[in-house]
Amino acid sequence: MSVNAAEKGIDLKVSKLAENIIGSEIIKLAAEVNEKIKKGEKVYNFTIGDFNPKIFPIPAGLKKAIINAYEDDQTNYPAADGMLELRQSVSKLLMERGELDYKVDEIVIAGGARPVIYAIFKALVDADDVVLFPVPSWNNNHYTYLNNAKAVLIETTPENKFMPTAADLKPHISSANLIALCSPLNPTGTTFKKKDLEEICDLILDENAKRNVQNKKPLYLMYDQIYWALTFGETKHYNPVTLRPEMKNYTVFVDGISKSLASTGVRVGWSMGPKKIIDKMKSILTHVGAWAPKAEQMATAVYLNDLKEYDAYLADIKTKINDRLVQFHKGFQSLKSEGFKVDAIAPEAAIYLTVQFSLHGQKTQEGNVLKTTQDVTKYILDEAKVALVPFYAFGASADSSWYRLSVGTCKVEDINDVVGNLRSALAKLS
Repeated sequence: MSVNAAEKGIDLKVSKLAENIIGSEIIKLAAEVNEKIKKGEKVYNFTIGDFNPKIFPIPAGLKKAIINAYEDDQTNYPAADGMLELRQSVSKLLMERGELDYKVDEIVIAGGARPVIYAIFKALVDADDVVLFPVPSWNNNHYTYLNNAKAVLIETTPENKFMPTAADLKPHISSANLIALCSPLNPTGTTFKKKDLEEICDLILDENAKRNVQNKKPLYLMYDQIYWALTFGETKHYNPVTLRPEMKNYTVFVDGISKSLASTGVRVGWSMGPKKIIDKMKSILTHVGAWAPKAEQMATAVYLNDLKEYDAYLADIKTKINDRLVQFHKGFQSLKSEGFKVDAIAPEAAIYLTVQFSLHGQKTQEGNVLKTTQDVTKYILDEAKVALVPFYAFGASADSSWYRLSVGTCKVEDINDVVGNLRSALAKLS
């Protein structure tokens, strides 16, 4: 019978990086929720930025193309930078739907957005470099840590829908080596307004003009637009390169089909940027082995060649997502009008609604005081059976009263029940 190291009292030493790495707060919270569900509790789980494929299936044409690719035995290694057919399809998509001109050798394919982000950091950021990013935002702190870099966090405000401004970034611009931005933003579902993004681009261009004279490494921008196809109503997506063509020298994009085609498990993402940087990212990803599966790449290429089918799918999924976001927003505004201390920002994009529970200091019927955001989160989960992610999980301050509500697993018929549960739970507080 074997005895593990812990039982023998053996201390298995690991690297300093591994010893101090922090796991995902979202996954930790989701595990707690899943434990309740296993015990038979009815929980409305809006924590994970994913889709329930029974509610939001991937496009039928994409599914058929994947099956066809496997039946055609497309199961060996893909090209290191991605299959040419897919890079050609991505180039066409970017030009015809995103107003972006990137050639096939300026695009690299990877197994989703995460390895793309990892490769961008590895290609552009040295140890002790400064990475500047707003919070709340998704995982920039972890990628900065993995690169032994220094994080400079800018806490954004609800008054600007949690989007950063040039004025927020300017005090730190001269010391920064990489700025990490995302729009539409995870976790808020809000977007850059044209003027705000233009001002940030001008700030970066001015800084790089100085660095060019000094022969210093440029200030780069990582622009995560993985949700760019999912905008609603009058909301328009803007990108740095279309607004300021000179930004093409300094911008590396994060993109893919994970969110727009509800294909988080298909694992097809890409990056586009200056050829030299893309080539270096390709080399990094080659050693990591973070390729998207060849069959999925070939299938995505086939699917994206028919942009009419792509457009039809987007129109359908956007309507379904927006219906859920709007209904939740109306529900929160109704609760607010009834005097409860909640709020929500009108939805703009992605699959998220930004909601607020200003419940710190309130008492439960048992006389317990909700002192911390953790207390509030637990109360909403235990009493209303609603699971949400607090903004502190995205780097915001620990006492932030704001939350992410993700609708990718939400059934429309559940929304009234959720709002009713929240009303009942809030009514019990004093």
